[in-house]
Amino acid sequence: MRVEIVVESVGGMRVAERFGADRVELCGGLGDGGLTPSVGLIEAAVGVGVRTEVHVLIRPRPGDFRYSRDEIAVMVRDIEAARRAGARGVVVGALGADGLADPACAEFVAAAEGMETTFHRAIDVSASSEELLAQAISLGFTRILTSGRQPNVLDGAPVIKDLVQRAAGAIQVMACGGVRASNALEVIAATGVSDLHAGVRAPVRGDSGGGVVTFAGVGVPAGFDRFETDADGVAELCSVVRG
Repeated sequence: MRVEIVVESVGGMRVAERFGADRVELCGGLGDGGLTPSVGLIEAAVGVGVRTEVHVLIRPRPGDFRYSRDEIAVMVRDIEAARRAGARGVVVGALGADGLADPACAEFVAAAEGMETTFHRAIDVSASSEELLAQAISLGFTRILTSGRQPNVLDGAPVIKDLVQRAAGAIQVMACGGVRASNALEVIAATGVSDLHAGVRAPVRGDSGGGVVTFAGVGVPAGFDRFETDADGVAELCSVVRG
């Protein structure tokens, strides 16, 4: 079993490394569902990682996965920058007018030469997860990331299991959507995946300065400042999965 942890800081990378996660998905802007991180952050995370690989999310903006040519050009450049910074992989995807893989996905895979490629959760809002799986295999993606078209991984488990069976080892299928230590073994049993992806975060307090203006992160509970990677949660998840 392989464990991937979503992080958006060097501190989060250190937590993943300390507790033996196989990979991180390195992001910025998790409050917006994850955005491309800065080159500085990529370089710093790569410098921390010894056992834990750094895979970089390539997503230029919040919202849907129908991208303009300008956005696609930026994504290609970001993939190239991630490779130069030492990342082991990228997490990327785009949908075309038909709701399936945009032809630009071939450009992404080409730009990522020498790195692993994960087709992200755009598959969960595609016209057909089954058809997109076949496209991802044909395009040469290393893996797909999916919650089975549901917000919660266990609700989507039947779809994930079907994708694992259809993939038949031609591509890795990684399950996500509320994966935690408390349900990890159930997810594995229900889906047959060998890869789990989890955003294990906890709210932390900051220094607001005592004024009425706040810059707290999106979705952070009242009285807290931002989310950070939850070291205890990562440790427990990795321990449970490793048996």
